Amino acid sequence: QAQLVESGGGSVQAGGSLRLSCVVPRDTYDNYCMGWFRQAPGKEREGVAAIDDSSGTTTYADSVKGRFTISKDNAKNMLYLQMNSLKPEDTAMYYCAADAPFASCLVVVARAIGRYRGQGTQVTVSS
Repeated sequence: QAQLVESGGGSVQAGGSLRLSCVVPRDTYDNYCMGWFRQAPGKEREGVAAIDDSSGTTTYADSVKGRFTISKDNAKNMLYLQMNSLKPEDTAMYYCAADAPFASCLVVVARAIGRYRGQGTQVTVSS
């Protein structure tokens, strides 16, 4: 049963903003890589943004650098993705993910399966 629960997706016009939220229980995912990946129909998964829970280091896909910001609130067990200047090519299902750091965090979150990922939230950007 997934313990990661996303919210905040929706439909916006190009140039708009959305903030995704994810409940990440720290007792389960403490000191893990946490982040977001997305998948559009017919396309491969893409790690979008990740944060190393131990160091706080953040990494981003080149396609979202300067537009997306990942952050976490440990007191609230929450992970966020602030998405600004959205483009139609950002349209995808976005998934929250957390797993042990067996590789760089952006790779870790992009490969998350099972209980290490949420059910996803749809983001649609119209031109």
